[in-house]
Amino acid sequence: MPVPAVSFEVFPPRSIDASFRLWDTAQALAPLAPRFFSVTYGAGGTTRDLTHDAAYTLHKTSGLPVAAHLTCVGASKAETLATAQRFAKAGVTDIVALRGDPPAEADGFTPHPDGFADSCELIEALAQTGQFTLRVGAYPEKHPEAASQ
Repeated sequence: MPVPAVSFEVFPPRSIDASFRLWDTAQALAPLAPRFFSVTYGAGGTTRDLTHDAAYTLHKTSGLPVAAHLTCVGASKAETLATAQRFAKAGVTDIVALRGDPPAEADGFTPHPDGFADSCELIEALAQTGQFTLRVGAYPEKHPEAASQ
């Protein structure tokens, strides 16, 4: 019987202690041969730099496959693609492309005036670069904000 493929999602550490715990956790989970570790991107893009640093460090030091989250929230298309290029330059070419959650104080998702309207636009732009393995998150049922069934 085939072994199921798994991935693990981790939050970027916000302290030195948390960085060591992330490293220890990744090493403890490594024997399960995950397809990748994904590093989240906080609501509203609040952990953009921490996500980059954690993905880069895990990629360089652990030998494990790493995917970085990238969202459409709070950034222009140019800023979002520049962040993607930073990931690629760091050797992290697996991207989990998401619309993303709005900041906590927002009533809902509103695209940046010069940004991607949704994850489909983000995915198309990233695909055109030819640099990334793209992954997505999806709802198995109707998304709570969907206009139709």
